[in-house]
Parts: sequence; C-alpha cells; structure tokens
Amino acid sequence: MTEQQSALKQNTSKISTLISILPLYEAVLFPKMVLPLVVQQSDSIKLVDKAMSEKRIIGLLLSKKKDDIKNQKGDDLAKIGTTALILKMAKVEDNRIQLLVQGLNRFKIIKFIEGESYLQARVKHLTDDEKKNNEIEALMTNIVSQFTRIVELSPGLPPEIGAMAATINEPGILADMVVSTINSNTLEKQNVLELLDIIKRLKEVTRLVNHQMDILELGNKIQSQVKGDMDKRQREYYLRQQLKAIKDELGEKDDSSVEIDEYKAKIKKKNLPEEAVKEAERELDRLSRMHPSSAEYTVSSTYLDWLTELPWNESTKDNLNIKKARKVLDDDHFGLEKAKKRIIEYLAVRKLKPDSKGPILCFVGPPGTGKTSLGSSIARALGRKFHRFSLGGVRDEAEIRGHRRTYVGALPGRIIQGLRRTNSNNPVFMLDEIDKVGSDFRGDPSSALLEVLDPEQNFSFSDHYLDVAFDLSRVMFITTANVLDTIPSALKDRMEVIELLGYAKDEKIKIARRYLIPRQIKAHGLHPKQISFTVGAIKQIISNYTREAGLRNLEREIATICRGVATRIVEDKINSARIKTVNITKYLGIPKVSHEHKTRTATPGVVMGLAWTPAGGELLFIEATAMPGKKELILTGQLGDVMKESATTALSFIRSNASDLGIEKDFFEKIDLHIHVPAGAIPKDGPSAGITILTALVSLLTGKAVKKDLAMTGEVTLRGKVLPVGGIKEKILAAHQAGIKIIIMSKLNQKDLEDLPKKVQKEISFYFVDNMTDVLKKAFNNR
Repeated sequence: MTEQQSALKQNTSKISTLISILPLYEAVLFPKMVLPLVVQQSDSIKLVDKAMSEKRIIGLLLSKKKDDIKNQKGDDLAKIGTTALILKMAKVEDNRIQLLVQGLNRFKIIKFIEGESYLQARVKHLTDDEKKNNEIEALMTNIVSQFTRIVELSPGLPPEIGAMAATINEPGILADMVVSTINSNTLEKQNVLELLDIIKRLKEVTRLVNHQMDILELGNKIQSQVKGDMDKRQREYYLRQQLKAIKDELGEKDDSSVEIDEYKAKIKKKNLPEEAVKEAERELDRLSRMHPSSAEYTVSSTYLDWLTELPWNESTKDNLNIKKARKVLDDDHFGLEKAKKRIIEYLAVRKLKPDSKGPILCFVGPPGTGKTSLGSSIARALGRKFHRFSLGGVRDEAEIRGHRRTYVGALPGRIIQGLRRTNSNNPVFMLDEIDKVGSDFRGDPSSALLEVLDPEQNFSFSDHYLDVAFDLSRVMFITTANVLDTIPSALKDRMEVIELLGYAKDEKIKIARRYLIPRQIKAHGLHPKQISFTVGAIKQIISNYTREAGLRNLEREIATICRGVATRIVEDKINSARIKTVNITKYLGIPKVSHEHKTRTATPGVVMGLAWTPAGGELLFIEATAMPGKKELILTGQLGDVMKESATTALSFIRSNASDLGIEKDFFEKIDLHIHVPAGAIPKDGPSAGITILTALVSLLTGKAVKKDLAMTGEVTLRGKVLPVGGIKEKILAAHQAGIKIIIMSKLNQKDLEDLPKKVQKEISFYFVDNMTDVLKKAFNNR
C-alpha cells in the first residue's frame, strides 16, 4: 500500500489538462473514493494500457446512453466527471481488465479531442472551496447524525463507516463520501457530483439522506408489525389450544364445535354424491381448525351452507296428465299452438320414458308475444318449480359459472343460485333475453352457457364456486330471444327454436276480452259491472292506437281507459262506463296511428313494401321522382349498403329492358332519379325492398300508379328474377293489421304461409311470382 500512496502523491502533483476519457455505465466515482471497474471494450483496453504506461491518470464520465455503451460520443457523456488514479490493474482475459481506481478531483469538459480510437478531452480541473461558516457546519453535523442512524439501520454497512464520517472535516469530502455510500440512484449521484457550490451540495445530500432515512424507518416499522402479528397469532393459537383442553376436561363444547356437529349431521342426512361428500368433509376438517372470528371461517362455513342446502336429490313429481296440462296451457295463453304442441309432446315422451333428457327450447319472436309468460305456464302445466332470470346485459362469465373461492364475497353462479331458491333439481329455468348476452374482459357468458344448454354435457356441470359437478340434465331450460342473429351459432345449435309470430287482429280481440281487460279491471280496483268494452272499441284501439306484433301497447291503452274510468267513478261523475267507438277518444285522445297508404300510393312513383324489424313487421313506402340532370341516382332515407345495391340493380334492369317496359331507351340521359324511403331518422337495410324499388321506378317512368291496398316484398336480380326473403309471417301480419288486401312475393316464400291464421289468408290475395314481368303485371291496374 506504501507504493500506491507514493504513486498517488507523485501522479497527482500535476495533472495534465488533456486526459483520456473512460465512459461509465450505471456508476459514478467521487473524489477520494475508491471504485472497482471491469473494462471489456477494445478501445477502453487501449486507453488503460496507455494510462498505465504514463501517470495512470484517466477521466471518468457518466454515459447518458444505456443501450449502446460501445459506441460512445462526446454528446453522449456528462459534462462533469472525476479524474481517477488506477491503483490496481489485472488482465483476467485477453479482452477483459479489472481495475481499482481512486477519485482525485472533479473536472469539466472544455472540448473533446479527436485522433485516438478512444475519447480524449481538454478539461478544466475543479477544486472545492473549503471555507466554513455556521450554515456549513450545521449541515455537516446534520448529515453525520442522519448517516450514523442509516448505518445503524442498514445491516450491509459496517459500523466503522459512521465513525469515519464523523472524523471528516472537509465539507465537500463529507458530502461525496456520504452520497457514494447511501442507496441512491446514478442520476442523483451525478447531480451531486455536478454541484460545485458547497452549500448546495450539502443541502442536496441532506435531502437524499433524509429520503433514505424515511425508507429505512418505514421498512423497519413494517418488519416490526409483521413480526408482532406473527407473535400475536402464535400466542392466540397456544391460548386457544389451552382453552380447548380446559373445556374438554370440563366436558363443555364451544359454539364452533356445535356448528361443526350440525354440518356433519347435514352432510350425513343430505345423502350427497361421493365427490360432494369428499369436498364437504375436507372443508369441514379445515373449518374445525379455524377460530370462528377469522375471515377464513366465514368463507368455509358459507361454502358448506351452499353444499348442504342444494337439492342434490330433491325433485318435484311431473304432472303427466296430458289433458290437464293442455287445459292449463290453453287457460293461460290464447294461440301459440306450436309451442303448446311441443310441450305436450315432451310430456308424452316423459310418460313413456321417464329418464328422457329435457329439451332446450328457444322461443323467438317480437316483444309482447308471450314468450316469458309461457315459461311459467309450462312450469304450471308440468307441476314443476319455476325460476326466471334475465341474461340481458350480462357480461361476466362468473354470472353463469360462479366466482372462485378466493375472496370473502365469492358466490355461485345464477344456475346454482336458482336451484337453491327452487329447492328442486328439476325446475323449469327461463333464461330470458339470451340474444342480448355480451362479453368483455371478464369473459364470455355465452361460452359458459354452451355446457349448461347441452343435454349431453350438463349432467356434470361444474360451478367454479362449488368445484363439484352438479347434474342439470333434469332441469328444463327455456330461453327467449327477439332475434336469432346475435346468438352465437354454437349456442343456437344446442337449442330447439320455436318462433312465436305476432297476433292477427281477431286474435288480439279475443286475447283482450279473455285476458287483458279482466286483468286490468282487477289491477285498477274496478268491478266488471263498472266497466265494459264493445268489440268495436277494442278494434279501434288495436287499429288506431297501436301498431305492434305483440300485445303490450294494447294492454297499456286498456290500462289508460281503466284509470280514466276509475277517476270519474271516484269523483262521482259516473257509476259505470261502457267503452264504445264514439267515446273512446275521451279516454285515449286522438288516434295515434294514421292509415295513409291508400292516398300515398295513388301517385305514380310511390309503392308500398314490407319490412321486418325485431319488433315485428312494418310497412315501408318507397318514393321515386325524376328531375332534369345528368344521369345521377340519388338515394336518401338512411339506407344501408344492401338497400343501395338493390336500387342500383333495379335501375340497371330498367335501362336494359326499357323497350319491353314501354320506356324510352335514353330516358336516363337528361334526368336525375331520386329514390327516398321516408322516416329518414331510422336506418334501413336488407334486400327485401328490391322489387318495391324497381316497381316504384317503373311507376314513375310510365306514369302509372299501382293498385290500391297493395304491398310487396322480395329481392331482385339483374335479370329480373324475384328471390325469396325472410320475415314473411311478421310482414303479412303487419300488412293485415294495416288493411292491405294484395301482397306480391316470391313463389319460394309460399311455404311460409302455413302457420298464418286462416282468416288472414282468406282476407289477403297473395300473388306468387318468379320474375319482375309478373310483378309489374299484378302491380298496375291496366296491365
């Protein structure tokens, strides 16, 4: 060490202002401090060899680049660094050198010198002003005090280093020594290195020391708390064991023992499946080792409650009397023959084969057609318990499969909850609005339903909370939806779809008289003698105040009348009321629905089409007009891409067949055609209006109006072929309610009329066509 000291004195006597620069990565050297380094780059090795052959002096600068340490340039380095003396150098390998360097003083870069393969720079050496004043001495005292405390709290620092700090008289050296020792990051150390003002440097070191002190004290506090909690738990455990032993000696039982005995009796009495018994006994064993006040005790006891209260073997006896079941269904609902027929078939099969698996029925239809209420009627006909829950807006898979038991608030999914509520393993489950299930980051509920709604899989349904298979094969699942398009195909494949059409006017009259009016009279506290409805009044409500496939608005209007009558009776204005066509406006106001189709289609260029919506069928007017222009086709009414393509196709057909249609060949040369579909705020799309758009253009260009009370639907090709479309039943019912007498559609849609009421089929004349020539012949009065 004597040689190193003499070399240090000799080499630091006069340091050149031209020094070689060695970049540092994630390290900062302070004056008078010692730092070990490893050098691997070839240029840096040349630099070290050069320095060793001279005064062993090099300059160390912090690199700003963290990704490419090999290609350092002057701009990539800090502007202030430390000159260092190489105390020791050892070549471990050909391309690797270990150094031990000691800082000499600070320097500032004047400019970098080119020429060598390594960096060289002209520098200015910096020295500290060692004059003291009261503020400097106070800062030094505070730093030493805090640093001594840090050494006491840090097991990795030797105790001697705190005493050594107290012996340093130079403020700059004290600040450098302390900041190089404490646990601060590289940028903070470089910041201290660049502070030349002693007071500013001491204040920055004071801040870093206080920050380090806060962290160490907080860590020490946390450690003490954890140790204290562990000691407390161990003490409580020993005390509980002693208390248990004392109670055993006295022949007493605590509350937890009584609860555990109750669970044992429940498990034995419930006759659980083998897998459930094992899980229950395992959880009961865990529960017996817990204290009742712990959170885990509540989690385990709640789980055992669910496990022992589920209807593993409890079921209701099916009512297999076909006549009685048919009467229940007929009493509750008018019509819906297809759905009723399927339920009767299920009962018949169940009577012949009691272990048959239940169907998964899906009732699809517009709102208000009785899908949901039909589920409770089915349960009543079967003599089973009924449970309904809505899937509309459900986005969390845990709603179906349950939450895993990883926190206190975990619960089973809705399927298991419903079984517990009904206390039966063969209820009727109504899964409402299955077409409105969503998905997000919490999973896809429709995927979880794949197992639930598959008779080949649901005999071993596993809820995440129970973690035990439950047999759902005896449950009768019924789902409802307004549309099928939004239901995933895999889920749709597992269900038997039964379509519930909208109701014809005569059916609505019968339902209103048999169900809706008596229900609303009772709901509003009236007596049947106090209010009555004529058939004409009911017809007027249906025609002039509602436009729907279902019955909800009809029932609302009836409720409005009942409220009005109840008010007048309470005010002693009347004793009873008979609702007729002449006085209906007194309660409902002016009609809400206008019947304008006869007057609108009397003008050439206007044709009535039929559209399908999730709420049922709708009338759709297509209007066309021409104006001077330059062969432009204008489309308005918020039309979708498919409908725009239908309009383009129709125009192309007319231009290519103009002579056959009695239209001039160059009719489109000097005009613009504008096609508009009213109710522009409502988006419209689909191919159903193809023949309607084409007929409207022909009507406009020939000046001929279509027949009164005529509507049409169908897709058209460039060759004039009429193709079938969907939603025929809903469209026809909407047309019938609006008083349409003639409907034109594709021949391939003829089969869709089978389920329509006979009266509807008699009151409407249907023309089934193959091509546009037939459509135009039927559409115009004189063709």
